[in-house]
Amino acid sequence: MTLHSVLIQKLLSTNAQLGRRTAAHHLKEYTYGMRNKMAIIDSDKTLICMRSALNFMASLARHNGRFMFINTNPLFDDIFHLMTTRVGSYSPSTNSLWRTGGFLTNSYSPKKFRSRNKKLVFGPTQPPDCIFILDTDSKSSVINEAHNLNIPVVAVVDSSMPLHSFSRVAYPVPANPSVQFVYTFCNLVTKTILLEKAKNRLKEPAAAPKIQAAKAEKIDLTVFPYDSLPPLPQDIEETKKLLEKLVVLKLDAASPRDMGLEGPKSAVSICNGLTFLDLIINQIQTLESKYGCKVPLLLLNKDDTHVNTLKVLEKYPESTVDVQRIKQGEGEVPELESLGRHYSKEEVKHPFDNGDMFHSLMTSGTLDSLMSQGKEYILVINKDNVATVIDPNILNHLVTNNIECCMEVTPSNSFRSNLTPMNIKENSKLIDTTNMWVSLSAIKRLVDTHKLKHQESSVSKLFDKVIGVSVPEARFLPLDATSDLLLLQSDLYTCKEGVLIRNPARINPLNPVIDLGPEFQKVGDFEGRFKSIPSIFGLDSLTVRGDVWFGANITLKGQVVITAKPGLRLEIPDGLVIENKEVNCLADIQG
Repeated sequence: MTLHSVLIQKLLSTNAQLGRRTAAHHLKEYTYGMRNKMAIIDSDKTLICMRSALNFMASLARHNGRFMFINTNPLFDDIFHLMTTRVGSYSPSTNSLWRTGGFLTNSYSPKKFRSRNKKLVFGPTQPPDCIFILDTDSKSSVINEAHNLNIPVVAVVDSSMPLHSFSRVAYPVPANPSVQFVYTFCNLVTKTILLEKAKNRLKEPAAAPKIQAAKAEKIDLTVFPYDSLPPLPQDIEETKKLLEKLVVLKLDAASPRDMGLEGPKSAVSICNGLTFLDLIINQIQTLESKYGCKVPLLLLNKDDTHVNTLKVLEKYPESTVDVQRIKQGEGEVPELESLGRHYSKEEVKHPFDNGDMFHSLMTSGTLDSLMSQGKEYILVINKDNVATVIDPNILNHLVTNNIECCMEVTPSNSFRSNLTPMNIKENSKLIDTTNMWVSLSAIKRLVDTHKLKHQESSVSKLFDKVIGVSVPEARFLPLDATSDLLLLQSDLYTCKEGVLIRNPARINPLNPVIDLGPEFQKVGDFEGRFKSIPSIFGLDSLTVRGDVWFGANITLKGQVVITAKPGLRLEIPDGLVIENKEVNCLADIQG
């Protein structure tokens, strides 16, 4: 017996297939037909819709989303009490569940709601990210208010639900709301949310570098606009001597599992078939070819990522770039390895902060080796900011002014003004790109004096001369999700000499806002659902939900929303142009 058969049998045992005596026309696609004057719901469609709803709730829980659970049927009270208590939607202060009878559009004043057997009192709350409803017969007003507030609704729907309400349910689950089915569904919801919360707790140690980066933003330091930096010397020989003092270090970390990757994000194809590692190597090759210098590239492993990275490096058998890897074996001192050596399968899986990284450079002997070669500064690429530029102008400013540490920051989208040298305060609207330029001699001094051990503040505070450089916003493009991957692989970006270049013909200074549903979350699923990446040159926003598949040579313009009906597959034909449309079926784009 297959797993699918077991699941169908489980649904049948809950009488989920038993509908009403009537089946609305818009719900007939979810039914087999009538039997004994009763609509029979297709259990396969119910299972598919349940999976879609649970995937959506999991994606919200993964980002600490807020859920509102609504129920007034006393038969389900014990089930709801158990579910909401376990997932953390229980309020001990008011001794009431966060499950109201509506009032979403007027929720900023305390109210009382009287159900059939009890009165619930609740005060002002933040709007939920999702509303979960069981007894939809008496909750049409809640569905309407959620629609007005653009809050997605997950609801159990029966065969006679009116079209007006059904069309406003984002994730309908066609089923008979028997006590057995409600218990099974709520149990799955509980396990889904708790599983995502457990995953988030496991990811907390990996977030340590981000915490350090956030602290670094709050330190008091002078920020120089990039345009104010002095130009490079006109003598190419002088620029060569300048670049001979530089080494680049990339943290070769494993990618987050929620993108479905086994290796590092630096090995993911992002533009013109090139990976982030390709871009860095191409930039170094360009500098070395233009100025005749030697800029080593160090790859620092946090975990077992060397196999995927070496596949990228195999593309450069004749490359003149000196690529070295620093790995930390478990229980061993970090060691420096060349590309021709074999690697141990076991490597440390704990995160590095900047202090750990600098200490690894010292204990591996890399720091002393680099300084003996005349290297003075290291550019640390902490994050997968694929728009990173190895800029000699910044290096020139650091060397000229004997700066020990420089942080690259950029204005946020909401902060556009003519910058002058200023101080970063806690309320400033600057984003830390996490790229950092550091003096090697300053690192050695801090390691030798043991100041890096047990540091509670940002590492940058330990340096004597620290500045920030406000680089253009175009140099900050973190690859955090497949939505970012769609931007980078589209016709919006090209690559030249390892630097990402935004299409200059696009008038809108902002990138399109792209929101792909959980079906596109993993890179493998993302790649499989696109025959080719659509043209988004004229796109303002894109929202995709459900089982959507894109053909080849599609063009998206303006504001586009594509939503597949639960349990149904929506294929966008080849060569289609969609402009300022909301698409729910092929008739919306073929009419």
